[in-house]
Amino acid sequence: MLTCVGRALAHAGCALALASLCCASALAADPAKEASGLEAKTRDMQHLPGFMPLHWDGKAGRLYLEIPNGLGNVLYLHSLPFGAGSNDLGLDRGQMSGARMVHFERFGPKVLLVQSTELFRSSAANPAERLAVRQSFPDSVLAGFKVEAESGGAVLVDATDFFLRDAHDVIGALGADKQGSYKLDPSRSAIAMDATRVFPKNTEVEAVLTFTTDSTAAAHVGEVAPDAHALTVREHQSFIELPGPGYTPRRADPRAGYITVDFRDYAAPLGAPLDQHLIVRHRLTKRDPGCTASCVASQPIQYYVDRGAPEPVRTALVEGARWWDHAFQAAGFAPGTFRVDVLPEGADPMDVRYNMIQWVHRYTRGWSYGFPIHDPRTGEIIKGNVTLGSLRSRQDYLIAAALLSPYVTGRTLTPENDPMLAMALARARQLAAHETGHTLGLEHNFAASSFPHAPSESVSVMDYPHPWIVLGKDGVPDLSQAYGIDIGVWDAVTIDYGYRQFADAAQEKSGLEAILNHAHEQGLYFISDADARPPGSAHPHAHLWDNGPDPAAELDRLMRIRAAALLRFGENAVPMGAPLAQLEDTLVPLYLMHRYQAEAAVKEIGGLDYRFQLRGDGQMNAAIVNGARQRQALNSVLATISAATLTLPESLLKILPPRPPDLPRTLESFAAHTGVTFDPVAAAESAADLTLRLLFDPARAARLLEYGARAQGPTLDEVLDAALEVNDPDKHRDSHGLQAQIRDALYMRTVEALLTLAADNDASASVRGVVFAKLVSVRRHLQPSASIGAYVIDRIDRFLADPGKFTVSAPVPAPPGMPIGEDD
Repeated sequence: MLTCVGRALAHAGCALALASLCCASALAADPAKEASGLEAKTRDMQHLPGFMPLHWDGKAGRLYLEIPNGLGNVLYLHSLPFGAGSNDLGLDRGQMSGARMVHFERFGPKVLLVQSTELFRSSAANPAERLAVRQSFPDSVLAGFKVEAESGGAVLVDATDFFLRDAHDVIGALGADKQGSYKLDPSRSAIAMDATRVFPKNTEVEAVLTFTTDSTAAAHVGEVAPDAHALTVREHQSFIELPGPGYTPRRADPRAGYITVDFRDYAAPLGAPLDQHLIVRHRLTKRDPGCTASCVASQPIQYYVDRGAPEPVRTALVEGARWWDHAFQAAGFAPGTFRVDVLPEGADPMDVRYNMIQWVHRYTRGWSYGFPIHDPRTGEIIKGNVTLGSLRSRQDYLIAAALLSPYVTGRTLTPENDPMLAMALARARQLAAHETGHTLGLEHNFAASSFPHAPSESVSVMDYPHPWIVLGKDGVPDLSQAYGIDIGVWDAVTIDYGYRQFADAAQEKSGLEAILNHAHEQGLYFISDADARPPGSAHPHAHLWDNGPDPAAELDRLMRIRAAALLRFGENAVPMGAPLAQLEDTLVPLYLMHRYQAEAAVKEIGGLDYRFQLRGDGQMNAAIVNGARQRQALNSVLATISAATLTLPESLLKILPPRPPDLPRTLESFAAHTGVTFDPVAAAESAADLTLRLLFDPARAARLLEYGARAQGPTLDEVLDAALEVNDPDKHRDSHGLQAQIRDALYMRTVEALLTLAADNDASASVRGVVFAKLVSVRRHLQPSASIGAYVIDRIDRFLADPGKFTVSAPVPAPPGMPIGEDD
């Protein structure tokens, strides 16, 4: 007779031991038969002992999972060890899911894999209160297994189908990218025993999975797979041991800049917040609890760099990641608390005991990632996993070549005298430090680059850096200080907040507050991704790929460097013997070099300076950006859309031939209206559209409408007038030839930007009303006989006749500046 008891108790806290959790035999079994059950079933199989043992029946192609007695809660996640190699598909090598806390429950002949929610909890001492919360929210049963054998409380299940499923949702990713309808083909899928491992703290199973389709829409798959109708990747599933006792969670603070574990605690007193936030961090304690300075860690934090990264990049990755040891020293620990080495021969990066920095190749350049696997209950990091894209270094090399035009006849570049290589390696160090920072628990701080600092210093490796470029006396750009060396002052603050050890809870509370107060006194603060990335974001100092405390002044400086570099740009920008058409690709990052500093300056227009304040913390109240600064920024931004700025010299255009068949245009190339030839007008349009989309974002327009009167800043009407005047054909008749053509094209793009804003349903009625009126004014005053007057008048008339049916003109696509794909 079988009974089912204990389920409610299991849901009141952590899962109980499997044998006592549910449906244990009520009648004593024959010990001899029970001891032989599992052993007999697996006698002729390959055994992989460890955390959750595996048994492989090679003849039948079946993989059995052994669930040990007393297992309790574990972490479960899935990943892609072999990716699809395309940023458009978003299926990169090393990509990981979030970790879920799961447990196994026995129901007679069946075992269920159950995920209970960690979002809703109770910290109450009363078990009945904790049970009430558990019973108020549902579980998710992720899988079910038939019991094949059991011995001594351990249960054996056939998990083959579980491991051969599309756990990572490759099919969903392919569908989201409109690659057609793919399905998993079991006949072309198998357990990959060469990459299936069991370690002391984790069990890893890999499968070769083939996804098939009859669709002809799989363009991105066709770029990377030998046959677009059969995409074969590897998916990996992991069961990981949860950390043992001894870790003390640390409360999050919105000013500190940490990744957080968020949940609701229903034991919170009335009037206290339900929502709780803990920071994500590694376990780190002092060997001597009484030590107060330069304390030796009980267990240093050790990272390893992928042996697959080539030299000299591999050494640069080690050097950059090691910078974090300086931050831990500033937090009271001895040198060597944070360590980085190349992964030893024979060590397996799948072993959860190894924090990894891995090197990934893709068809197009993409983002790099830092992903911490952490305990969802406490935020304790179990494994840091960094993924670095190899093409990023090649793009940095290209940027340097565009700026320097270094391939002078008679000059031989070696690794010792190659300035492009030096810049690429400097960026690799910074990138390794940045992504490793995420695996220490740190968020981006996109305000950091605006803090006062020497140009060659880093305030935070957790910002996105633009190379620091200066002009030498000979007018040649100097990249010798392109990227800072070492972590910055903000990084020391965040590590201090997350990892400094205190004698007791009272000292911890006051000590953490003191750390943040001291940062505030130094002018240091944290502003998040959500405040920096949206095109209409308001913070005047939260930007990506920018430099300096004055965005407009830095934009002016960068434009002077761009102009000087363009004057020198020519055949020397590509190596001897390379196709001259390759100049077009090298030109892209130089021609668009200002794009992110322009974005930074745009945010001063209709901008609002603010902090993540807590009541009584002494930080500034939110303040509209000074009107004079807004107008300065407007002038600097509008200079980036003028025909004079965006017209390339005739000397360069003469040496840009059409591309040969083996060097076709790609996503990284300028668009062209002219077929196979390089199109300087389309290049100028794409550059201007980058600025216009930001300047006329609906949210920015609404703030201009509101802030203009409140802060003596520019009004929306003033900004519209200024943008239209930059390339107004009636006011700039002095331009001729190509510059005149570009002027007309840019004026048309400006009018299209206004039409787009007026037609945008997300724009407020007030904003649309102002833009409507401006379009009517343009239509009234523009001369039909002007070069493009009749066409502009027709576009405005069509819009005014029926705004609901009017189709706006899409922006001319610019080659991507940031890595391609989604940034996590």
